Amino acid sequence: MKHLVDIEHERLSFFTPAGEVKALDDVSFYVNEGEVLGIVGESGSGKSVTSYSLMGLIANPGKIIGGDLYFNGYHINDMSEKEMRKIRGNEVSIIFQDPMTSLNPVYTIGNQIMEVILLHTNKSKTEAKERAKELLMLVGINEPEKRLKQYPHELSGGMRQRVMIAMALACEPKLLIADEPTTALDVTIQAQIIELMMDLKNKLGMAIIMITHDLGVVASICDRIAVMYAGKIVESGLTDDIFYNPKHEYTKGLLKSIPKMYEADYERLVPIEGSPVDMLNPPKGCPFASRCDSCMKICLREMPPVKNFSDTHYSQCWLNEIEEDTNSEGGAACLKK
Repeated sequence: MKHLVDIEHERLSFFTPAGEVKALDDVSFYVNEGEVLGIVGESGSGKSVTSYSLMGLIANPGKIIGGDLYFNGYHINDMSEKEMRKIRGNEVSIIFQDPMTSLNPVYTIGNQIMEVILLHTNKSKTEAKERAKELLMLVGINEPEKRLKQYPHELSGGMRQRVMIAMALACEPKLLIADEPTTALDVTIQAQIIELMMDLKNKLGMAIIMITHDLGVVASICDRIAVMYAGKIVESGLTDDIFYNPKHEYTKGLLKSIPKMYEADYERLVPIEGSPVDMLNPPKGCPFASRCDSCMKICLREMPPVKNFSDTHYSQCWLNEIEEDTNSEGGAACLKK
């Protein structure tokens, strides 16, 4: 089956005066047409960098040093900036975390939406203005004629995010990348934005990559989830696999930090102790080893192999190898040495 997005063994580094920061290390995943993939992990795990590399938005000193990136038949690695501009905003769009810093404060909302339409289509200014009004209505903004003449500071946070979604959808892209689109919003508005994105996904049939650290958001909308830590995908699977059958200790730690509203006895939230990995000097073994309660000696020495549990669910954790080897005499003992 041909995938809409196919990232194979991507390695990406930032070459700083202090040394090489290995932001992505052997990252592979795919997205099918009309599918919603959630990428979760704490800040600095490589979630946003992955999506920016797919859009060709990695600025110096960042550089892709290995792997292949494919989108809708295009080989992103080989494309020039001029070629990328033709698909960026047209076939693949992105919604950034903070709309106030993404929207230009000195241009009206109308000008900014029309700019996208005029750049990627053959519409006239009059047609572009009509399309901008349609888009604002599509994302649930009332009085579109009035809103087109307003500036970003005149709108609320939720309305600004709706404008960003309207701009992203202006050319009906095949893929929408949502980089923590609800972080700066209150809970009620968050729910409205998520509901809006799912409605539009069903109407337009586009695929979505949802980047977030909020597992509650991905639980409600994602078909599959990839869990990232220190520039690696440590576990990936269907949403049910991740929530009901997690196989990596980091995934289990993230799930323990979610408040449970319907438990008879409210449990205390368990934080993940320790600090994130220094990406200038990554460890030889599993990057989560120093923070893992179940860490063994081999975890510090070697990166665990990929273990497949089904066609869609895999993880990289030495504990999975122990489970497999408990049936073979002495297998677990060998790993612990």
